[in-house]
Amino acid sequence: MGAGTSGRLGVLDASECPPTFGVSPETVIGLIAGGEKAFTKAVEGAEDSRDMGREDLEEYDLAARDLVIGLAASGRTPYVLAGLEYARSIGCHTVAISCNADSKLSKAAELGIEIVTGPEVLTGSTRLKAGTAQKLVLNMISTAMMVGTGKAYQNLMVDVVQTNEKLRMRALHIVMEATGAGEEAAKAALEQADGKCKTAITMLLADCDVNEAKKRLEEARGHVREAIRRI
Repeated sequence: MGAGTSGRLGVLDASECPPTFGVSPETVIGLIAGGEKAFTKAVEGAEDSRDMGREDLEEYDLAARDLVIGLAASGRTPYVLAGLEYARSIGCHTVAISCNADSKLSKAAELGIEIVTGPEVLTGSTRLKAGTAQKLVLNMISTAMMVGTGKAYQNLMVDVVQTNEKLRMRALHIVMEATGAGEEAAKAALEQADGKCKTAITMLLADCDVNEAKKRLEEARGHVREAIRRI
């Protein structure tokens, strides 16, 4: 959650997770002060509202297993501070990402990530160095999280959602690269696997049928590497 540029970056990273990793839109949620309309047009005063920061999180059924990441280049945005304080009060894990040392935001979270980028070329324009740095950190967090939950095999997006011809071809190439199979064999495996890359890859690497591949993946909690090792 964040405001202005920081909020937009959070929403952007969250919105990329479903198509890239095949997770539901509820797995990674981006919140920006002022709501969806603030993504394209500034909503005056939204970032100063502590009430809004708390209320936006209260709309979700947060639990102790959830993680709330607060984004603010300045490290002092009231909207984000209030959100992190509320999240901690109900037992959620919390992380703060800011671009100033010893920030208020870091003190409000369990873990503070401070990327001290220094003054901007255009004074105060945090869409520049600060925004770029925050985007890099968000990429690292979301990618590492998805890799850790089995959404990647080697360096391949094996849960990519195939919503168009380009992505269907990408899925085919992913199976070919992961297995060394030719185009026809990869196509045949994907057809049997209902287009699911992980199932097709497991079939080819473990030399098993589609039902066995699904069983292996279920037992391996979606991790291809573990699925192909199972007897």
